[in-house]
Amino acid sequence: MSLSTRRRAERLIPALEALRRHALAVEQAHAREIEAVHPDHRPSACNLLHYLAVRQSDIRDLQNELALLGLSRLGRAEAHTLASLNAVVRALYALAGREPPSRRVRRGQVGIADGAQQLDAHARALLGQPAGRRATRIMVTMPSEAAHAPDLIRRLLEAGMDVMRINCAHDDAEAWLAMIRNLRTAEAECGRRCRVYADLAGPKLRTGDIRPVGRLIDFKPKRDAWGRVVQPARVWLTPRHAALPPDGDGVRLPLDPELLALMRPGDQLELEDNRGSRRRLQVVERQGEAWLAHAERHVYLRDGAACILWRGDAQLAAGRVGPLPERVQPLTLRVGDRLLLTGDDRPGEHPLTDASGRVTRPASIPCTLPAVFDAAAPGQRVWFDDGRIGGRILANDGREIVVEITHAAPEGSRLRPEKGINLPDTRLDVPALTAKDLEDLRALAGHVDIVGLSFVRGPEDVQALHAALRALEAGPVGTVLKIETPQAFDNLAGILLAALANPPVGLMVARGDLAVEVGFERLAEVQEEILWLAEAAHVPVIWATQVLEGMAKRGLPSRAEVSDAAFGVRAECVMLNKGPYIVETVDFLAELLERMGEHRRKQRPMLGQLVRRLRTED
Repeated sequence: MSLSTRRRAERLIPALEALRRHALAVEQAHAREIEAVHPDHRPSACNLLHYLAVRQSDIRDLQNELALLGLSRLGRAEAHTLASLNAVVRALYALAGREPPSRRVRRGQVGIADGAQQLDAHARALLGQPAGRRATRIMVTMPSEAAHAPDLIRRLLEAGMDVMRINCAHDDAEAWLAMIRNLRTAEAECGRRCRVYADLAGPKLRTGDIRPVGRLIDFKPKRDAWGRVVQPARVWLTPRHAALPPDGDGVRLPLDPELLALMRPGDQLELEDNRGSRRRLQVVERQGEAWLAHAERHVYLRDGAACILWRGDAQLAAGRVGPLPERVQPLTLRVGDRLLLTGDDRPGEHPLTDASGRVTRPASIPCTLPAVFDAAAPGQRVWFDDGRIGGRILANDGREIVVEITHAAPEGSRLRPEKGINLPDTRLDVPALTAKDLEDLRALAGHVDIVGLSFVRGPEDVQALHAALRALEAGPVGTVLKIETPQAFDNLAGILLAALANPPVGLMVARGDLAVEVGFERLAEVQEEILWLAEAAHVPVIWATQVLEGMAKRGLPSRAEVSDAAFGVRAECVMLNKGPYIVETVDFLAELLERMGEHRRKQRPMLGQLVRRLRTED
């Protein structure tokens, strides 16, 4: 052993001993919180506190010194912090040629081999066993049609879905229970178990309705670069009482049943276009009560437009189109514009202008959460539609909030109803668990395995959810806490300790809202810290928001999406949203996660055999 090695080791011993003492002191200071944790999870709570204690210091210089000695740099000590500190301290004493102090093994201490095992056990308890040889599960958000399409759920299960997500912000209890029944049938057919996750909507902070511009519809064919029609518009001519086109592909045009009864293939339906011209549709075939027609011109129609049925040169009958759906025109907002957020039930309006084009009243749109008007203050930021539009609050009189738009596309950005609103600087005094959430819990208690809580900000929100589940006598049900606000991130340690009182529990990294709230430039570091703290508490993580979204919607992923999805192997579960190609997306993700799992487990690279042909000189 060289003299310089012994001296370096001797110099580092006090620093490591101080870190160890501080970790134990932080544990002792939080003895009351640890006592409230479920007995089986108290070692995890202690480990979380040990990890937080170490991270209260900047130990980067110390890590570099440890690396020079060939020792652990404590960079992967999240799941077993005190055990890692003890191992490094013992190694330093040995390198210094000294006998380490004798220390009794603390009851319940998490050993270096135990941390990963505890996390895996907690993930299985919450999320079940993943399909195949994957370590990371796949959660899939159910579309509305899953309530009446059992084959869709069976195909998702066969592709690799491990957790069914029911979004309680959409559909209703009847539809949710139908989805669960379809899943249970599919489980029996496939011989696989799948957990059911009910994601509570939470406080609804969204844009409200915009006043419709009228009952209008338009449709047009697809054309090539030369303007030639390559695919006519599909138009379903239906009785007035029909709800949707028979196959969901195309637009619906309600007509008088007497007119439909006269139709035959080859007939033409002449329509009175809004622009004063006439347009003709070619009647193609009948399906049930409806007729499919093709349009080779762009057609604009208003409710009640006149129509005439022709067979060759003979006019057979005339009628009227309608009722047509109400058409809502989005608000177009540009940098420098002003927008009024209103707190009443009046629908939003486009801006009013005078004869010279000067805006006399800005555009307006309702905000669905009344508490915003009690809390928002001038100077605070506001974001709309996942950060696509940004602004700064100029004034708030308790009824209207005046926003100056500071962030929008150069040609203007469109704001529609039902889009999210984020107020990262505003402290909203609203409970995470709403009256609707409690009603939904009552409907779903006994039918779901996991409940997700939105808009978590502190330990009291977690305690309220647990109290509600106890009051409903919901039985054994796991909970998932969605981390989507700066308050939740700041209070994450307390949230985790409160959650460990009633396991099993997990965290969802809701990256969409989180990115808007903390800033896109900080998202990478924030999600990394969430992964660290969750691993220290041995709490599984769900990786969510826009994973392979392009593939689910369009059938092909982008390179960036594949890289992002591969990052999900560091979590215990990856969540996919709905889309026309969701079955193919689940299948793709399952294979990707299995392949990536062979190379990486959590944040540890796994060094399998690397075979490369070396070029040799002849």
